[in-house]
Amino acid sequence: MNNTSRTETISGTFTMNKKRLALLGVAALMALGLAAQNDSTLFMRQLCALEGISDVKPLETSTFKEKYVLKMEQQVDWKTLSKGTLKERIIIGMKGLNKPTIIVTEGYFANYGISPDYEEELSRLFDANVILCEYRYFAESVPQPTNWDYMTVDNSLADYHHVRQTMGQLFTGKWISTGISKGGQTTMFYRATYPDDVDVSVSYVAPLNRAIEDGRHEKFLAKQVGTKAERKVVKQAMQEFMKRKKDLMPLFHEYCTKHDYHFYLPEEDIYDYCVLEYPFALWQWGTPVSTIPSLDDDDNTWFSNLMNVAEPDYFRYPNKYMPFDVQAIKELGYYGYSLKPIKKWTSLKSTKGYLKKIMLPDSLRHYDFDATLYKRTVKFLKKEDPTHIFIYGEIDPWSASGVCTWLNCKKKKNMRVYVQPRGSHGSRISNMPEDMKAEIIERLTKWLQ
Repeated sequence: MNNTSRTETISGTFTMNKKRLALLGVAALMALGLAAQNDSTLFMRQLCALEGISDVKPLETSTFKEKYVLKMEQQVDWKTLSKGTLKERIIIGMKGLNKPTIIVTEGYFANYGISPDYEEELSRLFDANVILCEYRYFAESVPQPTNWDYMTVDNSLADYHHVRQTMGQLFTGKWISTGISKGGQTTMFYRATYPDDVDVSVSYVAPLNRAIEDGRHEKFLAKQVGTKAERKVVKQAMQEFMKRKKDLMPLFHEYCTKHDYHFYLPEEDIYDYCVLEYPFALWQWGTPVSTIPSLDDDDNTWFSNLMNVAEPDYFRYPNKYMPFDVQAIKELGYYGYSLKPIKKWTSLKSTKGYLKKIMLPDSLRHYDFDATLYKRTVKFLKKEDPTHIFIYGEIDPWSASGVCTWLNCKKKKNMRVYVQPRGSHGSRISNMPEDMKAEIIERLTKWLQ
């Protein structure tokens, strides 16, 4: 806020009056400050007193006693503290300082946590506090200048560890780490790296990829997901999109122009990648195969279906998920595409290396994949037995690279993996079969006692 003032000295009387007004102004400001302090709660004042905490602002909530958004100072590079700091956005929902506290290892943005109705599944189940942490380099948690060398999983885990240490000064109950998808993956890494930070971990639909193009997803989509009849219908749909490409391309171009989409590859190639993405996206979100148009339906119907399932904004730039794409090529990995279903109709010679070519600018394509994180995590999960629950969906393509494909918990006392029958990427404790749900809740309740 900019304030302007006029300085006029016409007489001694005027100057004296101005001084009196100034003193009154100072008194008024002091009164306002005292009022603001009185309006703040004890918990808010406790938050403000923590080292590294700033910009504490109250939020509306229908699910917590108090809720705030704030910034926490984090190191850009935890190995070399001279690299500067960033401010990480954190949203805190408080139900009681001695109740369980959930640290949400969000893998992307924390925007959704601003909603007054926001609450995690586990906070509903166990009447728990929530600390939602935005992932570094996303939204409001971006360092300036932005050096992508420091966008690493280990740095993000050190961020969460710092949050845990700082907020542990206030929250004295049991601690739970949880996340969904990349967030669930982060929960996995966090528990493996700082095993004593929390008492319980719950990873939802978390992949653990072993390469930039992992290789297991293509086989899953071609031979394992759903029924044989369903897979045939999806394959025929991909081929129908390609057969109609000449007629659908004008609609595709018009759509991309209308939405101001820009791509690193020609639109004709992006169309083919949308078709390749179609089966992954359809199964990921559990879209019924019955929604696929019939061969008798017109071009507009087929085009609408393609846009509803595999919309091209996924491949456009600027891409708000670019921080993840950088991590994917460096250490998180991703999935590949098989050209086999559309090889007869596509002009694409190969999809190898597509993530770098489509998702990233030239300046960020130089990074190579390092499997150290994958190997370290696999070793931990096989050897150790943390109080950790994994939730997966049977038809979710991400399950192809999930721990559900190889982690044997028969000889483990604590760790458990649950797969929801016909479950998608939306698989949660609440929509599990009743017997699974009861078993999960019973186990979590025991761990939180």
